[in-house]
Amino acid sequence: MRPLLSADSISKTYGVRTGCLEVSFDLFPGEVLSIVGESGSGKTTLLRCLSGHVPTSSGKVFYTTRDGQRMALDEMSEAERRLLMRTDWGFVHQDAREGLRMGVSAGANVGERMMAVGTRHYGKIRTAATDWLARVEISEDRIDDSPWAYSGGMRQRLQIARNLVTSPRLIFMDEPTGGLDVSVQARLLDLIKGLVKSLGLAAVIVTHDLAVARLLSSRMMVMQQGRVIEQGLTDQILEDPQAAYTQLLVSSVLQV
Repeated sequence: MRPLLSADSISKTYGVRTGCLEVSFDLFPGEVLSIVGESGSGKTTLLRCLSGHVPTSSGKVFYTTRDGQRMALDEMSEAERRLLMRTDWGFVHQDAREGLRMGVSAGANVGERMMAVGTRHYGKIRTAATDWLARVEISEDRIDDSPWAYSGGMRQRLQIARNLVTSPRLIFMDEPTGGLDVSVQARLLDLIKGLVKSLGLAAVIVTHDLAVARLLSSRMMVMQQGRVIEQGLTDQILEDPQAAYTQLLVSSVLQV
């Protein structure tokens, strides 16, 4: 099986500051990878490089398209990248306001992504939006409400529906439960886990919360000061961490 996404010695620097340094890995179809570390470890910088939100300083990101072509992200045209991000890829921001059109209704947020790939029939768009709101546990009678009228947890669920309506193969998530109440986090995590499994999605999830990584991911990378210091199966790393930094993370977070 060919990797869906490959990072080949990715580095990103900002002047003298290093965001991430020489990161390499392969992600296969249906696999969920978590990237963990403290604030400033480089995990969000890496995610933004992988998803094409910022260019790498060196190294390459490769993606295998539906027809089997292995394409370098930086060699795609702007139109090809935009299409990729509207169809095969999704991106869930920590702050849902960054991933939603706050000035239009919930239904329009979901429908807009469908229209971006050519769907024009209003009835089909409305039906799909209604279906996806139900799948993320938002009542049909809230379809015409603005996201401003939604709670933080509902906005995050709406952002997920907006991303998944075009049946992507890969979704990037940046601290998807950050800033939410514990009870809301639990419901959202269960929802994400169920959708990833039922849809066969591959995912790259950035989180500082090892419990989130344990619940959602099969594989984990631990970052410190821009470098990947340990990677492997999630359960194996959490049960038997090898790097001193990972041992400290596990002991301070999971054994409180």
